[in-house]
Amino acid sequence: MTDKLIKIEAELPPVPTPAGNYVHAVRTGNLLFLAGKGPTATGKVGIEFTKEQAYQFARETGLILLAVMKQELGTLRKVKRVVKVLGMVNAVPEFGDHPFVINGCSDLFVEVFGEAGRHARSAVGMGSLPHNIPVEIEVIVEVED
Repeated sequence: MTDKLIKIEAELPPVPTPAGNYVHAVRTGNLLFLAGKGPTATGKVGIEFTKEQAYQFARETGLILLAVMKQELGTLRKVKRVVKVLGMVNAVPEFGDHPFVINGCSDLFVEVFGEAGRHARSAVGMGSLPHNIPVEIEVIVEVED
């Protein structure tokens, strides 16, 4: 394992308890589908938070998603590729920088996995999100057999 992965794995936050009748991840074949995660902060981008603050929340959410990957796989070394990211931003209607916000997570994945962290992505705005969190992100990753 690279020094970078060892350092990241050691610093991952705890995986939160599911907020309902679902699991954090489902594996089918060599794909791992991660349930949407978000930060503990509450508020709307464009009112309570700037796009730069929301970028940091997306990065924090990426760390939680990495923690779920590690919990499910035992190690991040088993991640072959980040395939798809869906990032949702709880923002005022006139906000248009959703891609900038979700870059917080995307940039983290590239830092951790290099080229294998580059992924297809959607970054969309929402009128609200559960518990009024500013961002929610879900991910699909390809894993080793």
